[in-house]
Amino acid sequence: MKQNPNYFIAIMAGGVGSRFWPASREHLPKQFLDILGVGKSLIRMTYERFLPLVPAERILVVTNKIYKDLVLEHIPELPESNVLTEPSRNNTGPCVAYTAFRLQAMNPDACFVIAPSDHVILKETDFLNKIETALDYASREEAIITLGIQPTRPDTGYGYIESSGETVEGTLEKVRSFREKPDLNTAKSYIEAGSYYWNAGIFVWSAKTILSSFKTNAPDIYNILSEDLFQYNTDNEQSYIDRVYPKTPSISVDYAILEKARNVFTLPADIGWSDLGTWNALHAFKDKDEYGSVVIGANTMMLNSKDCLIRSDAEKLVVIKDLQSYIVIDEKDVLLIYPKEQEQEIKQLRSNIQNQEFK
Repeated sequence: MKQNPNYFIAIMAGGVGSRFWPASREHLPKQFLDILGVGKSLIRMTYERFLPLVPAERILVVTNKIYKDLVLEHIPELPESNVLTEPSRNNTGPCVAYTAFRLQAMNPDACFVIAPSDHVILKETDFLNKIETALDYASREEAIITLGIQPTRPDTGYGYIESSGETVEGTLEKVRSFREKPDLNTAKSYIEAGSYYWNAGIFVWSAKTILSSFKTNAPDIYNILSEDLFQYNTDNEQSYIDRVYPKTPSISVDYAILEKARNVFTLPADIGWSDLGTWNALHAFKDKDEYGSVVIGANTMMLNSKDCLIRSDAEKLVVIKDLQSYIVIDEKDVLLIYPKEQEQEIKQLRSNIQNQEFK
Protein backbone atom coordinates (compact mmCIF):
# COMPACT_ATOMS: atom_id res chain seq x y z
CA MET A 1 0.00 0.00 0.00
CA LYS A 2 1.19 3.50 -0.80
CA GLN A 3 1.86 5.35 2.45
CA ASN A 4 0.67 8.94 2.83
CA PRO A 5 2.74 10.99 5.33
CA ASN A 6 -0.42 12.75 6.54
CA TYR A 7 -2.10 9.51 7.63
CA PHE A 8 -1.99 8.39 11.27
CA ILE A 9 -3.53 5.65 13.40
CA ALA A 10 -4.70 6.06 16.99
CA ILE A 11 -5.50 2.95 19.03
CA MET A 12 -7.68 3.35 22.13
CA ALA A 13 -6.47 1.02 24.88
CA GLY A 14 -7.65 2.42 28.20
CA GLY A 15 -10.60 0.18 29.05
CA VAL A 16 -10.87 -2.57 31.65
CA GLY A 17 -12.94 -5.12 29.71
CA SER A 18 -15.04 -5.94 32.75
CA ARG A 19 -17.38 -8.24 30.78
CA PHE A 20 -14.37 -10.54 30.29
CA TRP A 21 -13.79 -10.98 34.00
CA PRO A 22 -12.09 -12.92 35.54
CA ALA A 23 -9.57 -13.13 32.67
CA SER A 24 -9.61 -9.36 32.19
CA ARG A 25 -8.54 -7.52 35.35
CA GLU A 26 -7.85 -3.97 36.45
CA HIS A 27 -4.08 -4.64 36.37
CA LEU A 28 -4.15 -6.64 33.10
CA PRO A 29 -7.21 -5.82 30.98
CA LYS A 30 -8.58 -7.62 27.96
CA GLN A 31 -6.57 -5.78 25.28
CA PHE A 32 -3.33 -7.14 26.74
CA LEU A 33 -4.53 -10.75 26.80
CA ASP A 34 -4.30 -13.53 24.24
CA ILE A 35 -8.06 -13.99 24.41
CA LEU A 36 -8.18 -15.93 21.13
CA GLY A 37 -5.42 -18.35 22.09
CA VAL A 38 -3.32 -17.47 19.01
CA GLY A 39 -0.12 -16.36 20.75
CA LYS A 40 -0.74 -12.60 20.43
CA SER A 41 -2.59 -10.07 22.53
CA LEU A 42 -5.49 -8.15 20.99
CA ILE A 43 -3.57 -4.86 21.08
CA ARG A 44 -0.62 -6.46 19.30
CA MET A 45 -2.95 -7.81 16.60
CA THR A 46 -4.53 -4.37 16.19
CA TYR A 47 -1.14 -2.68 15.88
CA GLU A 48 0.10 -5.17 13.27
CA ARG A 49 -3.14 -4.84 11.30
CA PHE A 50 -2.35 -1.19 10.52
CA LEU A 51 1.36 -1.56 9.64
CA PRO A 52 0.78 -1.98 5.87
CA LEU A 53 -0.85 1.46 5.95
CA VAL A 54 1.44 3.48 8.23
CA PRO A 55 4.82 2.93 9.95
CA ALA A 56 5.23 2.62 13.72
CA GLU A 57 6.19 6.28 14.12
CA ARG A 58 2.73 7.30 12.90
CA ILE A 59 0.80 4.96 15.19
CA LEU A 60 -0.34 6.33 18.55
CA VAL A 61 -1.82 4.43 21.47
CA VAL A 62 -4.08 6.29 23.90
CA THR A 63 -4.37 4.58 27.25
CA ASN A 64 -4.70 5.10 30.97
CA LYS A 65 -1.43 6.10 32.58
CA ILE A 66 -1.29 2.85 34.57
CA TYR A 67 -1.05 0.85 31.32
CA LYS A 68 1.80 2.73 29.62
CA ASP A 69 4.40 0.10 30.49
CA LEU A 70 2.07 -2.67 29.31
CA VAL A 71 1.62 -0.94 25.95
CA LEU A 72 5.37 -0.69 25.46
CA GLU A 73 5.81 -4.30 26.56
CA HIS A 74 3.36 -5.51 23.91
CA ILE A 75 4.54 -3.06 21.21
CA PRO A 76 8.23 -2.50 22.04
CA GLU A 77 8.96 -0.89 18.65
CA LEU A 78 6.47 1.92 19.32
CA PRO A 79 8.17 5.25 20.17
CA GLU A 80 7.51 6.01 23.84
CA SER A 81 6.28 9.50 22.94
CA ASN A 82 3.54 7.87 20.85
CA VAL A 83 1.86 6.51 23.97
CA LEU A 84 -0.64 9.15 25.10
CA THR A 85 -1.58 8.61 28.73
CA GLU A 86 -4.84 9.79 30.25
CA PRO A 87 -4.78 10.65 33.97
CA SER A 88 -8.48 9.76 34.31
CA ARG A 89 -11.06 7.60 32.53
CA ASN A 90 -13.39 10.13 30.88
CA ASN A 91 -14.78 7.97 28.05
CA THR A 92 -14.04 8.34 24.34
CA GLY A 93 -15.03 12.00 23.86
CA PRO A 94 -12.06 13.60 25.64
CA CYS A 95 -9.83 10.75 24.41
CA VAL A 96 -10.56 11.63 20.77
CA ALA A 97 -10.14 15.36 21.37
CA TYR A 98 -6.79 14.89 23.13
CA THR A 99 -5.55 12.69 20.28
CA ALA A 100 -6.63 15.24 17.69
CA PHE A 101 -4.86 18.11 19.48
CA ARG A 102 -1.65 16.06 19.66
CA LEU A 103 -1.82 15.07 15.99
CA GLN A 104 -2.57 18.61 14.89
CA ALA A 105 0.59 19.70 16.70
CA MET A 106 2.56 16.95 14.96
CA ASN A 107 1.11 17.58 11.50
CA PRO A 108 -1.52 20.28 10.74
CA ASP A 109 -2.76 18.17 7.80
CA ALA A 110 -3.10 14.97 9.83
CA CYS A 111 -5.93 12.58 9.00
CA PHE A 112 -6.37 9.68 11.33
CA VAL A 113 -8.19 6.49 12.15
CA ILE A 114 -9.17 6.00 15.76
CA ALA A 115 -10.05 2.43 16.64
CA PRO A 116 -10.44 0.20 19.70
CA SER A 117 -7.53 -2.06 20.64
CA ASP A 118 -9.60 -5.15 21.35
CA HIS A 119 -11.61 -5.90 18.20
CA VAL A 120 -11.02 -8.73 15.74
CA ILE A 121 -11.08 -8.34 11.95
CA LEU A 122 -10.72 -11.42 9.78
CA LYS A 123 -10.68 -9.78 6.33
CA GLU A 124 -7.73 -7.50 6.97
CA THR A 125 -7.02 -6.58 3.33
CA ASP A 126 -10.65 -5.59 2.80
CA PHE A 127 -10.51 -3.60 6.02
CA LEU A 128 -7.40 -1.65 4.98
CA ASN A 129 -8.93 -0.91 1.58
CA LYS A 130 -11.97 0.58 3.34
CA ILE A 131 -9.74 2.59 5.66
CA GLU A 132 -7.78 3.97 2.68
CA THR A 133 -11.03 5.02 1.02
CA ALA A 134 -12.17 6.78 4.18
CA LEU A 135 -8.81 8.51 4.75
CA ASP A 136 -8.71 9.73 1.16
CA TYR A 137 -12.17 11.30 1.46
CA ALA A 138 -11.50 12.74 4.92
CA SER A 139 -8.31 14.36 3.65
CA ARG A 140 -10.28 16.21 0.96
CA GLU A 141 -13.59 16.98 2.65
CA GLU A 142 -14.80 18.03 6.10
CA ALA A 143 -16.22 14.61 6.80
CA ILE A 144 -16.73 12.52 9.91
CA ILE A 145 -16.67 8.87 8.86
CA THR A 146 -17.61 5.75 10.77
CA LEU A 147 -17.33 2.19 9.55
CA GLY A 148 -20.73 0.54 9.29
CA ILE A 149 -20.66 -3.23 9.64
CA GLN A 150 -23.11 -5.21 7.53
CA PRO A 151 -25.32 -6.90 10.17
CA THR A 152 -25.63 -10.67 9.94
CA ARG A 153 -28.24 -11.10 12.68
CA PRO A 154 -30.56 -8.97 14.86
CA ASP A 155 -28.00 -8.38 17.62
CA THR A 156 -29.04 -6.44 20.73
CA GLY A 157 -25.45 -5.89 21.87
CA TYR A 158 -24.49 -3.26 19.30
CA GLY A 159 -25.51 0.29 18.53
CA TYR A 160 -26.86 0.84 15.02
CA ILE A 161 -26.25 3.42 12.30
CA GLU A 162 -29.21 4.41 10.14
CA SER A 163 -28.21 5.31 6.59
CA SER A 164 -30.16 7.93 4.66
CA GLY A 165 -29.48 6.03 1.44
CA GLU A 166 -27.78 9.09 -0.03
CA THR A 167 -24.39 8.01 -1.39
CA VAL A 168 -21.22 10.01 -1.93
CA GLU A 169 -18.57 8.93 -4.44
CA GLY A 170 -20.33 5.60 -4.77
CA THR A 171 -19.23 4.18 -1.42
CA LEU A 172 -19.95 6.51 1.49
CA GLU A 173 -23.50 6.90 2.78
CA LYS A 174 -24.86 9.94 4.60
CA VAL A 175 -25.91 9.02 8.14
CA ARG A 176 -29.49 9.78 9.15
CA SER A 177 -29.23 8.80 12.81
CA PHE A 178 -27.48 6.72 15.44
CA ARG A 179 -29.55 4.26 17.46
CA GLU A 180 -28.86 2.89 20.93
CA LYS A 181 -28.59 -0.84 21.57
CA PRO A 182 -32.12 -2.07 20.73
CA ASP A 183 -34.37 -4.78 22.10
CA LEU A 184 -34.72 -7.91 19.97
CA ASN A 185 -37.87 -6.86 18.10
CA THR A 186 -36.39 -3.48 17.24
CA ALA A 187 -33.17 -5.15 16.09
CA LYS A 188 -35.22 -7.44 13.84
CA SER A 189 -36.96 -4.42 12.33
CA TYR A 190 -33.57 -2.84 11.60
CA ILE A 191 -32.44 -5.95 9.74
CA GLU A 192 -35.66 -6.09 7.75
CA ALA A 193 -35.37 -2.41 6.81
CA GLY A 194 -31.98 -3.02 5.22
CA SER A 195 -30.73 0.51 5.91
CA TYR A 196 -29.01 -0.11 9.24
CA TYR A 197 -25.43 -1.04 10.10
CA TRP A 198 -23.67 -2.02 13.28
CA ASN A 199 -21.61 0.78 14.77
CA ALA A 200 -18.08 -0.64 15.08
CA GLY A 201 -16.64 2.37 16.90
CA ILE A 202 -13.97 2.80 14.21
CA PHE A 203 -13.78 6.41 13.01
CA VAL A 204 -11.88 8.36 10.36
CA TRP A 205 -11.48 12.15 10.08
CA SER A 206 -8.91 14.89 9.79
CA ALA A 207 -7.65 16.47 13.00
CA LYS A 208 -8.88 19.81 11.70
CA THR A 209 -12.41 18.54 11.02
CA ILE A 210 -12.94 16.72 14.30
CA LEU A 211 -11.56 19.61 16.37
CA SER A 212 -13.88 22.00 14.55
CA SER A 213 -16.76 19.69 15.46
CA PHE A 214 -15.68 19.61 19.11
CA LYS A 215 -15.55 23.42 19.11
CA THR A 216 -19.14 23.53 17.81
CA ASN A 217 -20.77 20.49 19.44
CA ALA A 218 -18.73 19.90 22.61
CA PRO A 219 -17.23 23.29 23.49
CA ASP A 220 -16.65 22.30 27.12
CA ILE A 221 -14.19 19.59 26.08
CA TYR A 222 -12.62 21.80 23.42
CA ASN A 223 -12.14 24.79 25.71
CA ILE A 224 -10.57 22.75 28.51
CA LEU A 225 -8.09 20.92 26.29
CA SER A 226 -7.23 23.98 24.17
CA GLU A 227 -6.28 26.14 27.15
CA ASP A 228 -2.65 26.11 25.99
CA LEU A 229 -2.14 24.59 22.54
CA PHE A 230 1.62 25.18 22.66
CA GLN A 231 1.98 22.36 25.22
CA TYR A 232 1.06 19.61 22.75
CA ASN A 233 3.89 17.54 21.31
CA THR A 234 6.40 19.00 23.78
CA ASP A 235 8.10 17.71 26.91
CA ASN A 236 5.48 19.60 28.93
CA GLU A 237 2.48 17.85 27.38
CA GLN A 238 2.04 15.20 30.07
CA SER A 239 2.05 17.62 33.00
CA TYR A 240 -0.39 19.83 31.09
CA ILE A 241 -2.73 16.90 30.35
CA ASP A 242 -2.48 15.68 33.94
CA ARG A 243 -3.76 19.09 35.02
CA VAL A 244 -6.54 19.77 32.50
CA TYR A 245 -7.80 16.36 31.33
CA PRO A 246 -9.59 15.39 34.58
CA LYS A 247 -11.70 18.56 34.21
CA THR A 248 -13.32 17.26 31.02
CA PRO A 249 -16.79 15.66 31.22
CA SER A 250 -17.01 11.89 30.91
CA ILE A 251 -18.88 11.40 27.64
CA SER A 252 -18.60 9.17 24.59
CA VAL A 253 -17.66 10.63 21.23
CA ASP A 254 -20.98 9.27 19.95
CA TYR A 255 -22.96 11.52 22.32
CA ALA A 256 -20.55 14.45 22.18
CA ILE A 257 -20.12 14.63 18.41
CA LEU A 258 -21.69 11.99 16.17
CA GLU A 259 -25.31 12.47 17.24
CA LYS A 260 -25.04 16.25 16.77
CA ALA A 261 -22.84 16.74 13.71
CA ARG A 262 -24.32 17.15 10.22
CA ASN A 263 -21.34 15.95 8.21
CA VAL A 264 -21.37 12.29 9.30
CA PHE A 265 -20.99 9.46 6.80
CA THR A 266 -20.79 5.71 7.11
CA LEU A 267 -18.69 3.41 4.98
CA PRO A 268 -20.39 0.00 4.76
CA ALA A 269 -17.90 -2.78 5.43
CA ASP A 270 -17.99 -6.57 5.32
CA ILE A 271 -14.69 -7.27 7.04
CA GLY A 272 -15.26 -10.23 9.35
CA TRP A 273 -15.54 -7.95 12.37
CA SER A 274 -16.27 -8.77 16.00
CA ASP A 275 -15.88 -6.49 19.00
CA LEU A 276 -15.42 -9.56 21.23
CA GLY A 277 -17.38 -7.66 23.84
CA THR A 278 -18.49 -10.65 25.91
CA TRP A 279 -17.69 -14.30 26.53
CA ASN A 280 -20.71 -15.21 24.41
CA ALA A 281 -19.32 -13.10 21.55
CA LEU A 282 -16.07 -15.03 21.82
CA HIS A 283 -17.99 -18.32 21.80
CA ALA A 284 -19.86 -17.23 18.67
CA PHE A 285 -16.64 -16.13 16.97
CA LYS A 286 -14.44 -19.19 17.59
CA ASP A 287 -14.58 -22.55 15.84
CA LYS A 288 -16.49 -25.14 17.85
CA ASP A 289 -16.19 -28.85 18.40
CA GLU A 290 -18.88 -31.30 17.29
CA TYR A 291 -20.89 -30.49 20.41
CA GLY A 292 -20.82 -26.73 19.96
CA SER A 293 -18.22 -26.04 22.64
CA VAL A 294 -15.16 -23.78 22.45
CA VAL A 295 -12.01 -24.69 24.36
CA ILE A 296 -9.17 -22.15 24.69
CA GLY A 297 -5.81 -23.10 26.17
CA ALA A 298 -7.20 -25.97 28.20
CA ASN A 299 -6.41 -29.69 28.15
CA THR A 300 -10.01 -30.79 28.39
CA MET A 301 -12.05 -33.97 28.67
CA MET A 302 -15.70 -33.19 27.90
CA LEU A 303 -18.28 -35.85 28.79
CA ASN A 304 -21.90 -35.42 27.73
CA SER A 305 -21.41 -31.65 27.64
CA LYS A 306 -22.22 -29.13 24.91
CA ASP A 307 -22.46 -25.45 24.01
CA CYS A 308 -19.82 -24.43 26.56
CA LEU A 309 -16.87 -22.04 26.59
CA ILE A 310 -13.86 -23.35 28.52
CA ARG A 311 -10.71 -21.30 29.16
CA SER A 312 -7.95 -22.65 31.34
CA ASP A 313 -4.22 -23.32 31.59
CA ALA A 314 -2.94 -25.88 29.09
CA GLU A 315 -0.91 -27.56 31.84
CA LYS A 316 -4.07 -28.41 33.77
CA LEU A 317 -6.46 -31.22 32.84
CA VAL A 318 -10.07 -30.04 33.03
CA VAL A 319 -12.73 -32.77 33.18
CA ILE A 320 -16.34 -31.70 32.69
CA LYS A 321 -19.44 -33.90 32.64
CA ASP A 322 -23.14 -33.16 32.03
CA LEU A 323 -22.65 -29.42 31.55
CA GLN A 324 -24.68 -27.52 28.97
CA SER A 325 -24.42 -23.85 27.93
CA TYR A 326 -21.95 -22.73 30.59
CA ILE A 327 -18.93 -20.44 30.69
CA VAL A 328 -15.98 -21.90 32.60
CA ILE A 329 -13.04 -19.53 33.10
CA ASP A 330 -10.21 -20.90 35.22
CA GLU A 331 -7.66 -18.30 36.34
CA LYS A 332 -4.95 -18.80 38.96
CA ASP A 333 -6.92 -17.07 41.70
CA VAL A 334 -10.51 -17.07 40.39
CA LEU A 335 -12.72 -19.79 38.95
CA LEU A 336 -15.91 -18.68 37.17
CA ILE A 337 -18.63 -21.19 36.28
CA TYR A 338 -21.62 -19.30 34.94
CA PRO A 339 -24.68 -19.93 32.73
CA LYS A 340 -24.17 -18.49 29.24
CA GLU A 341 -27.66 -17.05 29.14
CA GLN A 342 -26.94 -14.98 32.27
CA GLU A 343 -23.49 -13.73 31.30
CA GLN A 344 -24.75 -10.12 31.16
CA GLU A 345 -24.54 -10.25 34.97
CA ILE A 346 -20.76 -10.72 34.99
CA LYS A 347 -19.91 -7.02 34.77
CA GLN A 348 -22.07 -6.23 37.80
CA LEU A 349 -20.80 -9.32 39.59
CA ARG A 350 -17.25 -8.03 39.25
CA SER A 351 -18.17 -4.61 40.64
CA ASN A 352 -19.76 -6.25 43.70
CA ILE A 353 -16.54 -8.02 44.70
CA GLN A 354 -15.10 -6.44 47.81
CA ASN A 355 -11.52 -7.69 47.53
CA GLN A 356 -9.76 -5.42 45.02
CA GLU A 357 -7.13 -8.00 44.10
CA PHE A 358 -9.80 -10.20 42.50
CA LYS A 359 -11.19 -7.42 40.29
